[in-house]
Amino acid sequence: MAIETPFITADGIVEIYWEDQFQGIVLIDRLNPPHGTALPGGFMDRGETIERCLQREMKEEIGLDVEIITLLGLYSDPSRDPRFHTVSAVYICRADAYPRAGDDAKSTKVVSLDALSQEQFVFDHAKIIDDYLQYRVFQNDQHR
Repeated sequence: MAIETPFITADGIVEIYWEDQFQGIVLIDRLNPPHGTALPGGFMDRGETIERCLQREMKEEIGLDVEIITLLGLYSDPSRDPRFHTVSAVYICRADAYPRAGDDAKSTKVVSLDALSQEQFVFDHAKIIDDYLQYRVFQNDQHR
């Protein structure tokens, strides 16, 4: 009997800093279906940790070496990806350079937090972005 489990992915909310000033987060326009705006990320390979998967995917898809700050959460709704059931570990990361498209990204962009509501996200990435914005508010409240 074969065991069938969801696919595991890692997605990154990559905060871009330039000269220590926050610029926004990296979004991609997907090259492959489903088309649309998404967080960069991808599938975990056998034999790698989820953190290594994230770092590899960020390098392949947006050309950045990232510093992992924290795990935002796990997203596992069976309907989150129309292709098949996935579970994604979403990390908040930092990079001090601008992205460039590679692998599955048609293009990349750095979007300010104020402009995120104008994006049309695929998958459940709008919910992930909402969770991230709530996290930022909570973090700012904790540091007052």
